[in-house]
Amino acid sequence: MLDAANYTPRLKKAYAETVRAALKEEFGYTNDMQIPRLDKIVLNIGCGAEAVRDSKKAKSAQEDLTSIAGQKAVITKAKKSIAGFRVREEMPLGAKVTLRGDRMYDFLDRMITVAMPRIRDFRGVPGSSFDGRGNYAMGIKEHIVFPEINFDKVDEVWGMDVIICTNAKTDAEAKSLLKHFNMPFNS
Repeated sequence: MLDAANYTPRLKKAYAETVRAALKEEFGYTNDMQIPRLDKIVLNIGCGAEAVRDSKKAKSAQEDLTSIAGQKAVITKAKKSIAGFRVREEMPLGAKVTLRGDRMYDFLDRMITVAMPRIRDFRGVPGSSFDGRGNYAMGIKEHIVFPEINFDKVDEVWGMDVIICTNAKTDAEAKSLLKHFNMPFNS
């Protein structure tokens, strides 16, 4: 049985024990506060046209995202009306959740070790999806690769965005940080 008071995520422990020292040596940092670290992970499911036709789809996406993240997701709503897409202002269109702290490390660990190996024809994630400021964005085509989702109860298969935000100054630092967490880059 896990003791919640003494529980430390595996990747958080690895960061403190090995990754920090490796990054400090690799980039020659003089101060420990210069070492890049994870800031947050944002998960997003956009329902799109399905949510326009059926407002319950956004609620379904919210429930699935909540079970994946282990934290309640919020429903995202349209900011403006767009007649061409039949979207009205404040119409629910998807769900998002922001993970920080221990939940963030737990999610990243589950995504890398459990969910990614379950993706069909997986050859790694692109190493070019950094934004120039040390943040990494990727998409997952099917949310059902996460073990928290009961495949039999899924009414719709959603794609989801995963944005990993770091406090790294450059993409090279952020990529090195994620490589130390065993992120399977293909380039």
